[in-house]
Amino acid sequence: MKKLILFAICATLSTVTFAQSTIKPAEAGVTYGKTVTADNAVNTDALNKTLSTDSVYNGKITGTVVEVCTKKGCFMKLQQANGAPIMVQFTDYAYFMPQNIVGKTVVVEGKAKIKETSVERLKHYAADAGKSKEEIAMINQPKKDISIIADGVLVVK
Repeated sequence: MKKLILFAICATLSTVTFAQSTIKPAEAGVTYGKTVTADNAVNTDALNKTLSTDSVYNGKITGTVVEVCTKKGCFMKLQQANGAPIMVQFTDYAYFMPQNIVGKTVVVEGKAKIKETSVERLKHYAADAGKSKEEIAMINQPKKDISIIADGVLVVK
């Protein structure tokens, strides 16, 4: 019985390791998660305007990726004109982003809303993004910003 349990654990760990190492590189036309098309996508400025009057936006958003989680691609951030990046996480962590997605234009489909992020969570994200201990120590206030939970991501260019 112990051998069977040990075998199951090893098989699961090797499957997870193999799955994480086979993330497709970000190239135009590649989709992660749910299949997404670029039609009817709004840019980040239009998203900001929508969220100034509505609490939630469900749909497609296009933007340029400025950061990705360096540990395993578990989040990415989209650029906004005002300089504040938009955090994009993935539904149920069902898929991950490759490291070469930074600088690419993408369309994400999912749910966007204004969210307050705690200091503890901001420090966690900064550590995952590879920030220095000094940069992490400077985080001392919660932040309100747009957050997206994406069902799928399409690399446009």
